[in-house]
Amino acid sequence: MRPAGGETEVLRGLGFLGMLFVTVHALYSASDDVVELSQSNFNREVIQSDELWLVEFYAPWCGHCQNLAPEWKKAASALKGIVKVGAVDADKHQSLGGQYGVQGFPTIKIFGLNKNKPDDYNGARSAQGITDVALNTLRSIVRDRLGGKSSSSSGKKSTDSKSGKKDVIELTDDTFDANVIGSSDIWMVEFYAPWCGHCKRLEPEWAEAASDIKVQTAGKVKLAAVDATTNQMLASRYGIRGYPTIKIFHKDEDTPIDYDGGRSRGDFVVRALELFAENAPVPELKEITDEDVLKKTCDDHQLCIVAVLPHILDTGASGRNDYLKVMNAMGNRYKKKFWGWLWTEAGAQAELEDSLGIGGFGYPAMAAINARKMKYALLKGSFSEQGINEFLRELSFGRGSTSPVKGAAFPKINLVDPWDGKDGQLPIEEDIDLSDVDLDDYDKDEL
Repeated sequence: MRPAGGETEVLRGLGFLGMLFVTVHALYSASDDVVELSQSNFNREVIQSDELWLVEFYAPWCGHCQNLAPEWKKAASALKGIVKVGAVDADKHQSLGGQYGVQGFPTIKIFGLNKNKPDDYNGARSAQGITDVALNTLRSIVRDRLGGKSSSSSGKKSTDSKSGKKDVIELTDDTFDANVIGSSDIWMVEFYAPWCGHCKRLEPEWAEAASDIKVQTAGKVKLAAVDATTNQMLASRYGIRGYPTIKIFHKDEDTPIDYDGGRSRGDFVVRALELFAENAPVPELKEITDEDVLKKTCDDHQLCIVAVLPHILDTGASGRNDYLKVMNAMGNRYKKKFWGWLWTEAGAQAELEDSLGIGGFGYPAMAAINARKMKYALLKGSFSEQGINEFLRELSFGRGSTSPVKGAAFPKINLVDPWDGKDGQLPIEEDIDLSDVDLDDYDKDEL
């Protein structure tokens, strides 16, 4: 949680010294039974493992992480040789945390039978609670295996080379330009030689990464392969001198970019997600006009940002457009987070405002909602680019304070007409005809 009051000022005052402190004093060391995981070893240790893993994503400065550390170490010692217990400094390895949707610290993931789809840990944050969940998960895995369910999706290399390459697109001199050049998609292309030993070792990693990336980017990042020994025109055009050589193609780049990262499936997936995020369009800002808009946006995104703007009669079209402009700017700044962005007019969704505790701070107001956990955080600062940026940045690092959504579910959403982009109109009052009322008929004693 974010420190309050004077404690916040003290932390700010420590500045660089505080940053130096957390870099020196890590939460775990080689003497612990907790396995330190990083971008370089995560795929090898966890994804390609047949063992059950409990992995904590933490930040050294996080108070909750510091409180969890001794319990995490106790659990790791108790589970030694039975279940693997690891930890990722997600402040240092942000792309790895992003790959698994880490929004706050500590976040614990359970990598079980299907390593591609880890489960969230929601148990007690004590050594006993952690070991109980680990052993229950282990029993579940054993039952699944007895029932014939395999862990083929865990990241082990496929024995069927042909089926394993189903998502790698084979390109040639004749098909390359039509598919790649000018494409709105991002292409990661491997130039290989059939006789090359390094290429043969890379093949299963490339194939498995292609399948993962296809799903995680909805096909917007594609992995392809070119046999450079038979497609010499392409090899010459791009100066291929060794094998394998991987190049990245995107329509916004005049020349391809050389890929110089790691050669594991995890490395490829991380780079693809980075490319996807960098080139993602600005998220659509939607008005909450019915229940489907709210639920789909919040259910499809790890976080949805909801703004409640003043009534149109209070701001006019110009004032409202200024607020929407601020939200669009912030959506662009945080587009790599793949959050949902919504707005509604004050009073249009009164029950939603009540469930989020909006109203006490006036309008405009803003809430960030995690629909999976049914928790939210409120913007306490100004509704400006600077104020919203500070609010969202705190949430990104797990420092914001959150509250449960009232009723632990979204309330009834009213069906409203979308804003037409125009100034508001005052309701027309009916003229009351008093011409046939004779005031002399009233009893003067009753007046």
